[in-house]
Amino acid sequence: MAQDQQVNKEIFNKISSCLTSPPVLFFEKEFISSIAKCNNLLTSGSDKLSWRHLKHILKDKSCLKRIINIVNTCFKLGYWPAHFKMSMTIVIPKPNKASYDSPKLFRLIVLLNILRKLIEKVIGKRLQFHVLSNNFIHQSQLGSLKFKATSDIGITLTHFIHMGWIRNLPTSTLAFNISQFFPSLNHCLLPHILRKAGFDPKVVCFFSNYLISRKTCYFWNSFSSHFFNVDIVVEQGSALSPILSTLYLALILHILKNYLKILKILVSILSFVDNSLLIT
Repeated sequence: MAQDQQVNKEIFNKISSCLTSPPVLFFEKEFISSIAKCNNLLTSGSDKLSWRHLKHILKDKSCLKRIINIVNTCFKLGYWPAHFKMSMTIVIPKPNKASYDSPKLFRLIVLLNILRKLIEKVIGKRLQFHVLSNNFIHQSQLGSLKFKATSDIGITLTHFIHMGWIRNLPTSTLAFNISQFFPSLNHCLLPHILRKAGFDPKVVCFFSNYLISRKTCYFWNSFSSHFFNVDIVVEQGSALSPILSTLYLALILHILKNYLKILKILVSILSFVDNSLLIT
């Protein structure tokens, strides 16, 4: 398993560190703007509550203030409550298959606590703002980020091709996918990446606790299992999954860019989560 592998800390010497920013308390506007965009018709969470229910609860300002106090205290103490580390995984067979004798013929839907989902949305936006404002995110990363989309990859690739035409040069691309990317992310690596990205030690401490002791139970028709440990960093259904996976890739892309520069190899990179292009 990825979390059992040792981390070679020397790789962090290959990239420069961003200036550490002091922690900032969360405030009401962040929560109100995040929940306003949530669809009331989406499936309820593991606690049987929907976004409609949570929106109604948060109309009471005293409830909202208590939730914000909980989140701020979690970051102050470097602690993520065990209640938020529990999830439900629904096993659904993919339709129109001749047989179901392989795990890949089933789809897993993860249901999370609805309040946890809101809190993670707010935290995810904070993380994105931080790493985009200090340029820790590599410029070639175009997926799972604010103000960037799949269409940006097509536009950028078209630009490279046209630039080649102007110089009377052909453009070659190599597309590749990082197999088993999400299950292979190492728990021990993330705190080091967060430090390099300039996050306050309290934020690093929070995520060190956030990653451990997570559990899920499985439901398949009328069958339900006991809880199992979930030892992967990027969890399906979590609003933090896109930005956390992006941080891992940022480290790799910065190191790769430095190597290509040292070797004087003129190669451009485009990355969309775990799918990438090398362009020359």
